[in-house]
Amino acid sequence: MRYDAFFVASLLLLSATSASASPLDDGPARPGEWGFRPADGATLAVTPPGFAWRPQKKASSYEIEVRGQDGPRLYRGIGFSVFCPPEPLPPGDYTWRYRSVTGNGERSPFSRARRFTVPRNAAAFPLPGRKELLARIPEGHPRLFVRPEDLPSIRDRAQGGGKQAFRNLVRHCERLLKTPPSTDEPAKYPEDMVRKSEAWRKRWWGNRVKTIRVLESAATLAFTGRVSGREDFRDLAERLLLDAARWDPRGATGFFYNDEAGMPFAYHFSRAYTFLHDRLSETERETCRDVMRVRGRDMYARLHPHHLWRPFSSHANRAWHFLGEVGIAFLGEIPEAADWVWFAMNVFRCVYPVWCDDDGGWHEGMSYWMSYIGRFTWWAEVMKTAVGIDAYDKPYFSQVGYYPLYMMPPGHRGGGFGDLCARRRSSHAVPLMAVFAAQAGNPHWRWYVEAHGKRPALPGYIGFLHGALPSVEPEAPADLPASRLFEGTGQAVLNETILRAEDNVQVLFKSSPFGSQSHGYEAQNAFLVNAFGERLFIRSGRRDIYGSEHHRNWMWHTKSVNSVTVDGKSQKKRSRLARGEILEFHASEALDYVSGEAGSAYGDRMKQFTRRILFVKPDLVLIFDTLIASAPATFEWRLHAPHPLTRHGGGTARTEGKNAAARVDFLWPDTLQVSVTDRFDPPPRPRIRLTEYHLTAATPVPSRSASFVTAIRIRRAEDEESAPLSLTREPAGFLVEGSCRTGELLVLLRTGDGPLSAGGVSAEGRVTARIAGKGGKVLARFSSEEGLEEEF
Repeated sequence: MRYDAFFVASLLLLSATSASASPLDDGPARPGEWGFRPADGATLAVTPPGFAWRPQKKASSYEIEVRGQDGPRLYRGIGFSVFCPPEPLPPGDYTWRYRSVTGNGERSPFSRARRFTVPRNAAAFPLPGRKELLARIPEGHPRLFVRPEDLPSIRDRAQGGGKQAFRNLVRHCERLLKTPPSTDEPAKYPEDMVRKSEAWRKRWWGNRVKTIRVLESAATLAFTGRVSGREDFRDLAERLLLDAARWDPRGATGFFYNDEAGMPFAYHFSRAYTFLHDRLSETERETCRDVMRVRGRDMYARLHPHHLWRPFSSHANRAWHFLGEVGIAFLGEIPEAADWVWFAMNVFRCVYPVWCDDDGGWHEGMSYWMSYIGRFTWWAEVMKTAVGIDAYDKPYFSQVGYYPLYMMPPGHRGGGFGDLCARRRSSHAVPLMAVFAAQAGNPHWRWYVEAHGKRPALPGYIGFLHGALPSVEPEAPADLPASRLFEGTGQAVLNETILRAEDNVQVLFKSSPFGSQSHGYEAQNAFLVNAFGERLFIRSGRRDIYGSEHHRNWMWHTKSVNSVTVDGKSQKKRSRLARGEILEFHASEALDYVSGEAGSAYGDRMKQFTRRILFVKPDLVLIFDTLIASAPATFEWRLHAPHPLTRHGGGTARTEGKNAAARVDFLWPDTLQVSVTDRFDPPPRPRIRLTEYHLTAATPVPSRSASFVTAIRIRRAEDEESAPLSLTREPAGFLVEGSCRTGELLVLLRTGDGPLSAGGVSAEGRVTARIAGKGGKVLARFSSEEGLEEEF
């Protein structure tokens, strides 16, 4: 690649910049910042890139120079600290740099030049300029989900292929006529109410529920009345809308006061408004504009410009597209609405999604994936209808359905790591998967939907509109590997099969570059085990309210997950600095392997915590931990289960559920002090009735280092227990031997640099494994840091 000419040209232009210009802060991104995009040396999946840079304090606009082999392109008058050009860049090597412009026209020096490459297979995904994009939005109404010219075909569908779904909508609206929701304004918190108390929680969430009940009803009535011609539906919709318009926009449902009420107010109100626009008087429209002018300004003030550079606030990651809906509905009626639409489009193109990589994972877990990505599908449809941009052209959305497919095979219970995941089931992902399968044309995702049997139609007008999505022929994912690494979020999913949870044993491992921030707060190098459709080894606790004593001091603490504490102390709690890293991942039919490093997650307390997991399919999980502390310490190996954990001898524990059972053998050290309790410290609030079991295997005396070798043998509850493995200590490591389902297993675990061998096998990496059948025939073998090789 030829960059020399680019750098020379960049330096010449830099030296020509006025010495009196404002300085430029081009320092490296810090934790919690989005970072410079594209990063120096990046190879892109789409063209053009979504550029992002550090916002400058005195900037009123920015300029970007993009220099390729055909010379420089200079983009001026950029209002945000992100930018996507309106045309693709041809394949080739480029540099880019930016500068700020003050209100009086003073330009800063250019930033340093950063390199990127557009490969030939990059997908074209430009963002039209502001003027062109806004011109695509219809002048008339409706504008959200439906354009005015779509109404005749929607009415035809309501009488044709979507007749049953539309009848359900009509019946729902008729029930609303009989028992309309109360429109009394939700009350604020009393002055003496303790924040986060049970009374506070009831009022906080209750105001959200009431807001949705009023305004979702208004939007549903307005849509159904517009399509059917039922004026009685529209009469009630108008009353609900105008009653809600009288609520104080900075009162109990204000965005700053309670954003869980303020966000649904914004988007449901906007939808009801655009569906009712033709029958509202100008005075009534002005009433609606007045309230949404205040609410929209408050949302924009919270999001802009902060979210463009520090986008990792959880709620902000849905608020931005709700603001986009407000902007589209009120474009041309509220002066700032155009800014809100343009802002939302730039967030989508340059700063979304944040909790993932292009591989389809999600840092905050399945529950928040369903919640946030589910709401995003609304914006995807709004955006496509209003401005003709297809969200599914983004690389992430071409992979999005593989996350539930691997994490939650059909019949699976438990949503993996992440807040509120414990009670998730695979069936909960089906409505979203149906949308993704249709939008992406993915037969495997459609198979996932069909594998759950007959599913109820999605409710509401959005469900009715979804009925028009194209059909896709299902295809079982038998051609896909059973295990998968979601590298961007540091989660490895090791499966026996992804076809049915009742036949599957799954090991989920986390060592994440996102750390333990937000709703993905579990500690690094933690694992979970599901077997035969049942949760076997879990992350423990239940959120009673976000930030409660139990939530902060149990669930955010490393002691609540299957990881390791040091002197009883946690990794950094709920911190973006508590990072881990997947070091290796290999998958095959017989042996899966993953390793992760999480020493830095403990701050200065630890120099190394390397966890290596070998999954000998389908029934053995071998865990090899290497720990080095900064000072002598005790190490506590933690394990949690939803069913009783019982000790059997010094180094063995068992657990058994309805479908699955496991024997846990602490092969090394042989001096561990093992204890089991069913108590939480601190416990959840009394309304949460939860019993779980917590095992601690602690080293007896402080030491600078420790190695743990732990074997988990998994079986169906009705099956006999397999024979335990044996461990032999050698100067350079450990030899682990025993039988497995497919043959005789030999594993060599190296702890030093010296030679380690047995049975004709020499350790080459830290973990070397062999499965041999009758007559010593090698059925499978593996060596870490070397790759995977199998013979059958």
